[in-house]
Amino acid sequence: MTGPVAVTGASGFVGRALIGQLLDAGRPVRALVHRQGLGITHPLLETVTGGLSDKAALAKLMAGAQAVVHVAGQVRGRDLADFLGVNADGVTHVAEAAQVSGVRRVILISSLAARAPHLSPYAASKRAGEERLAKVAIGAGFTSAILRPPAIYGPEDRELVPLFQTMARGIVPLPGVAGARASLLHVDDLARAIVKLLDSAAEATYELDDGHGAGYSWDEIATLVEQVAGRGRGWRVKLPGGVLRAVATGNLLASRLLGYSPMLTPGKVNELRHPDWVCDNTEISRDTGWQPLISLENGLSSILRGTPLKSDRGITNVT
Repeated sequence: MTGPVAVTGASGFVGRALIGQLLDAGRPVRALVHRQGLGITHPLLETVTGGLSDKAALAKLMAGAQAVVHVAGQVRGRDLADFLGVNADGVTHVAEAAQVSGVRRVILISSLAARAPHLSPYAASKRAGEERLAKVAIGAGFTSAILRPPAIYGPEDRELVPLFQTMARGIVPLPGVAGARASLLHVDDLARAIVKLLDSAAEATYELDDGHGAGYSWDEIATLVEQVAGRGRGWRVKLPGGVLRAVATGNLLASRLLGYSPMLTPGKVNELRHPDWVCDNTEISRDTGWQPLISLENGLSSILRGTPLKSDRGITNVT
């Protein structure tokens, strides 16, 4: 691959991790930035200012590019309309620009939530984005693949890392239902998976995780946090579904009155209380050779104790 890799959502923590790995590998990158710069200076990095509905910016982003990775996504909103503009319409704009520019490879970073679109407006919008890409890709001249990562954590993460830090202080909120399990993935492993897909002809929708095949319960995550933090068992605080829904409904009403984009909504509560967010690496490992390298223990140690991030080679659930 000689042309640059175009990246949307470049200023987010996933986009920045991806760009870092591409630059470290000596690959040129052209990044779309919307409101703020990246704070990264590199001879192989070029930035383009604009949004996903800006045809001129997208044309400049993809001119001469060999591939585009669409990372940009909307995670806060009140209703489906708040999410569709980025998570569905944005995919259409990127895919159509790729077709016009002659880009040969399109990678969409979706979400595991797309597996259950009935749960929330966010989940429905991510599934809609996948369907938009599939529609444009018919006869478009590019190959495409979709990644559905689970909950992602790592440097600059503003959601899971604060939760881990709260657990490390001895307070463990438990919003899930009994028996619920979920997969996790370090952002650096996600970035490696994206690079593997860029260099592959694989065309499918892939789920991926950190190699812990059965996922984790909330209590297992908390126990590992406590072990890494070197403290005893913290205070488990069960958050009943009724309480969460009442708070989420109040937050939704307040957001409409005050004009902000909420994170905790009834749809988000549905996602939090869904019993099965477990992934399986089998297909992506077989099709690309990718395997996760960072265990949750090592990822947590890096975040909570500042230890160097270590790799655990050979983590796989492929038989």
